[in-house]
Amino acid sequence: MTDLIVPRLSSNAVMLNRLVGLLRVLVLVLVVGSCDGGPTPSGRTMEFDRQLADTLVQRQVAFGPRVPGTTAHTEALAWMTTFLEARADVTEQMGFTHVTQEGETLSLTNVWASFKPEATSRVLVLAHWDTRPVAERAADPADRDNPIPGANDGASGVAIVLAIADALAERPPEIGVDLLLTDGEDWGHDPVTLATFTPDMFLGARHFAEIRGDTYRPLYGILLDLVGDQDPRFPKEGFSLQFAPEVVDRVWDLAHELGYAAVFPASPPGQPITDDHVPLNEAGIRTINIIDFDYPFWHTPEDTLDKVSSATLEIVGDVVLTMIRRQGGQ
Repeated sequence: MTDLIVPRLSSNAVMLNRLVGLLRVLVLVLVVGSCDGGPTPSGRTMEFDRQLADTLVQRQVAFGPRVPGTTAHTEALAWMTTFLEARADVTEQMGFTHVTQEGETLSLTNVWASFKPEATSRVLVLAHWDTRPVAERAADPADRDNPIPGANDGASGVAIVLAIADALAERPPEIGVDLLLTDGEDWGHDPVTLATFTPDMFLGARHFAEIRGDTYRPLYGILLDLVGDQDPRFPKEGFSLQFAPEVVDRVWDLAHELGYAAVFPASPPGQPITDDHVPLNEAGIRTINIIDFDYPFWHTPEDTLDKVSSATLEIVGDVVLTMIRRQGGQ
């Protein structure tokens, strides 16, 4: 999901990173606190359901790796669709096929859900729901052809989107809200260099851009990727700053207002990260990316449930849901 190469660190650098990570965890504990549903740092009562989001991550991982063509993929699709049908005004499966560079035909499905579909003013929130079929960054070469569990890389973003749907069903928004779960984001790239991206990545976002890019114009979109790790830090992502800088500023300013400045630092800016938001922006759908790419378990078998923090899910969910409420004057 990225064009960045993570360098090897010296032992001193590793130690420094661990110390910094420990400090962030302590700050996170102070920021969020230990009481679900209690007051936030800004004194508000939390609307986003942290326990639900955590349960939704667990449910996805329980299916197994959600790799296209597998039983887990089929079962997860049916479950997500049913969950959204019970809450959204409109739910749609957007099925499509893709022929890979190796000649394999993939059957893929984006899931679309809308609240207040008649509204002209709309916002978009999206995440990818598939998981990577290979763990090319695994320490053990024997594990590199195996799929990843995708607890953070996949399930965390989907869990926040679904928990937002639950909150919007409980208290409908004053503006139109569209939720998009993309498939085929993590299918393939060069496992040797980690830098050569192929036409076999970001497939769901590319498909959506092709079929809706000429006509769909929300006020903005927010992509959620790698949003659940225990040591969260979300710098302002480079392509987001390029395509929609004022949306980035609004989200990060709101995060600071809500008491999450340590998790959403205003500076320095992060690097550009190739992800689902890029094809959307290229089609004119102005979308930013909330992502913490400093995740040591990315594309490894260790991307497991114990690496996901319900506190982080709550922070990101609170920011995005509050953005939606503020946009509608709620």
